[in-house]
Amino acid sequence: MKNSASEQTANTPVVAQNKLFAPVQIGANRFNHRVVMAPLTRMRTIKDNIPTDLMAQYYSQRATDGGLIISEATVVSPNGHGYYGAPGIYTDEQAEGWKKIVAAVHEKGGKIFLQLWHVGRQSHVDLQPDGGLPVGPSVVPHPDDLVYTPGGWVPATLNREATITDIQNIIADFKSGAERALAAGFDGVEIHGANGYLVDQFLQDGTNKRTDEYGGSIENRTRFLLEVTEAVASVWGGDKVGVRLAPSGVFGSMSDTDPNALFSYAAEQLNRFGLAYLHVVEPRINGSYEIADGLEPVASKQLRTIFKGAIISAGGFLPDTAEEIVDKGDADMVAFGRYFIANPDLVKRIKENLPLNAYNRDTFYGGDERGYIDYPFYNNN
Repeated sequence: MKNSASEQTANTPVVAQNKLFAPVQIGANRFNHRVVMAPLTRMRTIKDNIPTDLMAQYYSQRATDGGLIISEATVVSPNGHGYYGAPGIYTDEQAEGWKKIVAAVHEKGGKIFLQLWHVGRQSHVDLQPDGGLPVGPSVVPHPDDLVYTPGGWVPATLNREATITDIQNIIADFKSGAERALAAGFDGVEIHGANGYLVDQFLQDGTNKRTDEYGGSIENRTRFLLEVTEAVASVWGGDKVGVRLAPSGVFGSMSDTDPNALFSYAAEQLNRFGLAYLHVVEPRINGSYEIADGLEPVASKQLRTIFKGAIISAGGFLPDTAEEIVDKGDADMVAFGRYFIANPDLVKRIKENLPLNAYNRDTFYGGDERGYIDYPFYNNN
């Protein structure tokens, strides 16, 4: 998540797309094309983590008729923050702010899912209520992980171990967030179970050293994910709920001794909810960085044989590789991140074989309208 030096990418050649622009039914929702805007942390709130009018403009720019936007990660609990300026969904005022964004997307004919998030140990005392310690499944040092506070990027504070009461309260917060999202008019919700945040921390044994019913065996480590999913699905119905996972993901100092067994089991168990989709982050991505250029995506392909619902694949895709994975049948939709930041009209550019704007990583996180709503549309170039 941390900023890097300024990065500019060359215009990327694209090819004529076919199946990417075929309609598809994903759970209870039907979409006119398969180019998804990925959840993208941008940290543009100003006060009390309430979504702003500027955010509504940003999402409206990127909305398309019958297209899917997955919102930036949105915090469900006051103790779930890890990035100053990220939005929440635990107050009525935050939900009111999201209503404006939903309305702006719907006005363009688009659909939007809210991504529900708790960062767990990826936090700092300056982001916690009353300066308390962050919570995580276990206390495992991770000194290289940085979070964003009012004072800038700093190492995460070593967390305390979540009690059973903490766990129950956070599950209830996911449910409350789901209820507020429903009232705000979203078309569905996605549970963030990836990228080294709380759900992922419970899943992987590099971060989960518990000896109670939430630790040890794969079955126990998957319990938190399944209980959160059950709570959220009880509000929405499974066919309007997605889950994001990152098999073998390493962002946030994550590791597991048998990731294939773990994520295969998790995917199989998620079948019980009749979910809209499983959103799979390919292992070649570490946060917002591509760590192995040109690697073939494999996570979606592996889980396709296990998970019975739709698959959204994410992680370093270009228009031609997105078409390829959909054409192979390893994914039903493809999520784009960095190129959606830099190209508000990305769907049009892909469909019409137009060049892509370069992105500037310096403006990804925090700031104002620069690098946020001022990227040019193609007709304005």
